[in-house]
Amino acid sequence: MLMRTRERTLGTALFIAAAFMPLNCSAQSASGGISDDVIKIGVLGEYGVGKDLGGPGSVTAAKLAAEDFKNQVLGKPIEIVSADHQGKPDVAVGVAKKWFDIEHVDAITDLAVSSVGLAVAGLATQSNRSVLISGAATSDLTGANCSPVITHWADDTYALSSGIVPEVSAKLGKDWFFVAVDYSFGTAMLRDASDTLKKGGGKVVGSVRYPYGTPDFSSFLLTAQSSGAKVVALASTGADTINGVKQAHEFGLQAGGQTIVGLLTFIADIHSVGLKDAQGMYLASQYYWDDDDNTRSFAKRFFEIEKRMPTKLQAATYASVKHYLKAVEASGTDEAKAVNAKMRSMPVDFFGRKARIRHDGRVIYDLGVYRVKSPSDSKAPWDYYEKISTIPGDKAFRPENEGGCSLVR
Repeated sequence: MLMRTRERTLGTALFIAAAFMPLNCSAQSASGGISDDVIKIGVLGEYGVGKDLGGPGSVTAAKLAAEDFKNQVLGKPIEIVSADHQGKPDVAVGVAKKWFDIEHVDAITDLAVSSVGLAVAGLATQSNRSVLISGAATSDLTGANCSPVITHWADDTYALSSGIVPEVSAKLGKDWFFVAVDYSFGTAMLRDASDTLKKGGGKVVGSVRYPYGTPDFSSFLLTAQSSGAKVVALASTGADTINGVKQAHEFGLQAGGQTIVGLLTFIADIHSVGLKDAQGMYLASQYYWDDDDNTRSFAKRFFEIEKRMPTKLQAATYASVKHYLKAVEASGTDEAKAVNAKMRSMPVDFFGRKARIRHDGRVIYDLGVYRVKSPSDSKAPWDYYEKISTIPGDKAFRPENEGGCSLVR
């Protein structure tokens, strides 16, 4: 989900993965059983500007999932290891290759940053290891780059667009202006959101691209303000979202009648911005800690350790690791193709909500559309969102036959 200026194009990310592939991949044995008598899961996250979104919190989430199994499956111990990919595909692939070939890691999760997710997924496919992507947002992971050992748990660019754009355009205005970061995530998000808007009779009145890490959004926001658009959508993440929302408030966009939409926004972002500046903003998410008893139960366990509420990335890490361990238990092996086939055949318990995994690896669940509360409406710490609607999973995510995945017949 986090993106960086150091991202390559998607094709370059896959090239990096290929460059690190050994001539004779040390693939897991397909004979069944637990390889090396341990189930080892690697949490490969971003520990820089994105550390609050995944990073250490994702490690905690994975450990909580292991705790649900009393830290063992089929009598074998579960081990959680972690590393920082620094937002760089080459660093991520280097770590993953060491994990696969030397440390015998069976599955990798988190993988924030789309180019990182694509690169590691490519290596894992060649090495026959499982990948549980809870971070990267690109829908290409279940499209042309799909794999029998990849499952995609993050809410992707297609779903985020189809979830929030129709809801907001119908209620608040069909004229939109996009402020998008200038790399692969921004390109994909702008493309998918624009297509969804136009299909619903909306209009893109303008767009600007900005370089990642820009501290001053004034020129971009003033252009958006003068466009007359009813909605200003930010295709950004992390610190960029925080700066963009704060400065939009300073320039009076909301006061002038424009609605701010965060196309990839986390509760940690809202916490950093504060309700005074973020109030009235719209966003979509597959998880919010205060939705129901099931989301609150996980959040309570997480909060006791991290002293903050989990983001949707951290929640997806927990759900993915838990389902993976269930599949290992049910299949009697940690061999990647066998486990992933079992994962796809089993119903998914997504915090008490029914979910499923398609042949292309896409995890299908309902998506929530939320509005950020005003300070006066918030009754307690982290009470930030008001749910506006729920988008059924089959409507939110791209139809399986439209993604170009070779696994779909």
